[in-house]
Formats: sequence, C-alpha cells, structure tokens
Amino acid sequence: MHVLLTGNRGFVGRHLQAAMEDRGWDVLGVDYERHHSDALDFFRYDDGAYDLAIHCAATVGGRASIDGSPLGVATNLALDSWYMRWLIRTGTPRAVYFSSSAAYPVALQQPGDVRRLYEEDINLQYMEEPDATYGWAKLTGEKLAGYAEAEGCRILIPRPFSGYGEDQDEAYPFPAFIRRARERQDPFEIWGDGNSTRDWIHIDDLVGATLALLDADVTGPVNLGWGRATSFDELAHIVTTAAGYMPELKHRADAPQGVHHRVSDPSRMLNHYVPTITLEEGVRRALNT
Repeated sequence: MHVLLTGNRGFVGRHLQAAMEDRGWDVLGVDYERHHSDALDFFRYDDGAYDLAIHCAATVGGRASIDGSPLGVATNLALDSWYMRWLIRTGTPRAVYFSSSAAYPVALQQPGDVRRLYEEDINLQYMEEPDATYGWAKLTGEKLAGYAEAEGCRILIPRPFSGYGEDQDEAYPFPAFIRRARERQDPFEIWGDGNSTRDWIHIDDLVGATLALLDADVTGPVNLGWGRATSFDELAHIVTTAAGYMPELKHRADAPQGVHHRVSDPSRMLNHYVPTITLEEGVRRALNT
C-alpha cells in the first residue's frame, strides 16, 4: 500500500503514520519541516501515483486560534480545494478527508439539553452556520469531496469530536488541564462557565476507527466519538481526582469557549469500530507520561 499522508508531523498525522507503518504500508509524509514547502505546494506540483491519500494538514491551533485568527484558519479553504484537485489530476482511487465536528450547525449546539449530532445533521445542499472559519473550511471541504467522488475517487470523511492524547499540543484543553493538575494548581482555571460539554475520544481510538473504516471500504461522513457528554467541570474533576487533590475551580468568562454542547451520535462508527480507551484511562495515561 503506497500512501500519501499530509500533516504527518501533526497530532493526528504522526499517530496515523505510526499505525500505518506498523501494518507495513509505505507512507510518504508531507510537512513543512521535511520538505521546506507545505502541502499546498505539493498538491500544486506533484504528479505521483498513490493507492491512498490521507489529508490531515490544516491550520487549527485550538480555540484561541479559531476565534482569534479567522483569516489564518481560512487558509484551509485553499489547502483543501487543491487537495481535491490533486486527487482527480493524479487519479488517486481512495482518499480520506479529515473534516471536523466544527462543521456541524452551531444552532444545534446551544445551551439546554444535550442534542447528539448525527451525520445527517449536515445538509450540503442547504448549509447552515458552522463553527467559525474553521467550520466553514471543513464544511466546504466536504462539499468539494462530493465533486471529487463524482470524478471517481472514493472518499472517507471522518468527523472527529474532541480528540486528545498524551502528546497533544497545550493549545488544546485536555493537555492544558493535565499540566495544571501536574502543577497542582489551586484554583484550577477553566475557560467559560464549566457547564459546556464535549465528547472526548483518545487518539489511539481515533486512528483505530479511521483504519477500520478504511478496511471496511466506508465512504462519506462518519462521526468519531464516544457519545458521552462531559462538561469541562467534570473533566477538571476527573483530572484532579486522578492527580490526588481537590482544588477550587476558577471559571474565566472572558476566555474563548466555543459552542455549548458538542456530542456525537457514534452509531455509524460503531458498526465497524468500538473505542476502548475511556476518558478516565486517557487521563491516567497522560498524568503518568
């Protein structure tokens, strides 16, 4: 299996590369550090032949970047459109386009009862407001994937919810919580009111689900998550209890916090893959790393 993987130095990409190489697959990773050019340049000029292409490269940078640098995040629009053009130009038969739970309508993620998000909640014919420019880029990428499929490329579209792991960049909430717990910070800072919820999936399960879906030749969008709504206050309690202390929680209403509820219905994924690493186990691993 000859595979192209963009963003292979990023969080998802480096774990995917390791898993595919463990299978004996031949993986070409594209990243700025190695090639001194980015994936956008690669898509413009490369004419190689691959059995599978997986596109993980994206500008994200956590909530502060999504809210604070909308034009920087919007560069994903160019990156993703060139990826789709490259797939067709090179005749790549099988591809993965990593979308995001940020593509879901923000109207479905407001305060009140938790509403689990289904793949069908995104209607590409009548697109509703997603989460900031990052959500618009992913939503647009999914739309473009439909055009690429019409040209003959079979495309899997994972929609990860809150992916996390021991080696994630601290711009994201999970590793920031782990650091605060290691330092036994008291009070323990939480962005927002602490009541908003997320659906956490460990990077090993995120990668495992992606490969299982490829093995089953699944195409189209698939949620990657547990379907478990965990508030940030609950996450702080899990993390600090595992670290052996009980701090006061300090909520920062002035900090970026995103939508209120973001929880998946994982039924489509569960037809092919069942996650094994609970949030409690993921916290334990991170604290012991």
